[in-house]
Amino acid sequence: MFKMEYGEATPSAVASPNSSNPSSPSTPTSPLVVISPCAACKILRRRCADKCMLAPYFPPTEPAKFTTAHRVFGASNIIKFLQELPESQRADAVSSMVYEASARIRDPVYGCAGAICQLQKQVNELQAQLAKAQAEVVNMQLQQANLVGALLCMEATAPPPQPHPQQFAVDTFICSPQSYNSNPGFIDDDDNNNLGSLWEPL
Repeated sequence: MFKMEYGEATPSAVASPNSSNPSSPSTPTSPLVVISPCAACKILRRRCADKCMLAPYFPPTEPAKFTTAHRVFGASNIIKFLQELPESQRADAVSSMVYEASARIRDPVYGCAGAICQLQKQVNELQAQLAKAQAEVVNMQLQQANLVGALLCMEATAPPPQPHPQQFAVDTFICSPQSYNSNPGFIDDDDNNNLGSLWEPL
């Protein structure tokens, strides 16, 4: 059974243009828009009314959606649930029923509760891994701070650099006045007199 956008099709509405009265003037007829029944009415093999409650939530292009929900809850229970809810919440309720029915078919024992427990277990494991990673980061930050503090303390308490003993002895010897007299490499007064006599004119 099909339904039209503005009511059901009648024999006069779907009659061929050739069957009209020849004496009447020919008027252009608009094509009829025929909408197939919703998935719920099609599966239940019943007539889909204009104000079908299931039509907005079970379109004919998604028959598996109603099949899954109908298999677990039944059509009468689905209609009863939707009647008890305001229209703004019915779409979410249908999505919840379809999800719960799919989970019940996959896991007849636990259903969606099993999926929720599995997800909660994964959340707990990820939270434990996150806490462990955060603790390792804090530990590494403390080690870095302790290392920087130790380096600063070593630089503050380190003594000033001392000169090398051999270099200090050489500098002292060069700067002392006694080194001129004791060094055999320097010329004394007697040697100056002898050199002066050598340069006297012959």
